[in-house]
Amino acid sequence: MRRFKLPPQILRLVLLASAIVGSYLVARTFLTPPSFREFGWYRGDALGEIANSREPLFAGKKACDECHSDILHKLAGNAHKTLSCEGCHGVCRDHANNPDILPVKATGSHCIRCHEADISRPKWLKQIVVKDHYGVNCKECHLPHEPTKTP
Repeated sequence: MRRFKLPPQILRLVLLASAIVGSYLVARTFLTPPSFREFGWYRGDALGEIANSREPLFAGKKACDECHSDILHKLAGNAHKTLSCEGCHGVCRDHANNPDILPVKATGSHCIRCHEADISRPKWLKQIVVKDHYGVNCKECHLPHEPTKTP
């Protein structure tokens, strides 16, 4: 019985493929950061780097509560209780640091962002079709901080 002999070009291809795979595995060991795959398919340390590189823009409900606790108390019993103040009034960190800087005054267009009829929104969310509704100025008939009450 004759022994099988590998042709030299196949042997070279197998050796070349083995060298490529081996050098890839060695390079991956040295070049992959230790925090890779800590929280998924990315570097875990990147979360800390991103968090430390950006200054927060939003003040948060606690900052609003320092001066506007009466309004937050009204909100607590109404449909808008889960909304943040800055969802309607915009970024208010500067206002929280300096009360002379006024936040954006909410207009009807702010309400329409959430309440304009859209089939992708949940059915429990009250929606309107603006052209069929009474007008764009929502505050004529609704109180933003107490939406179920009328002015």
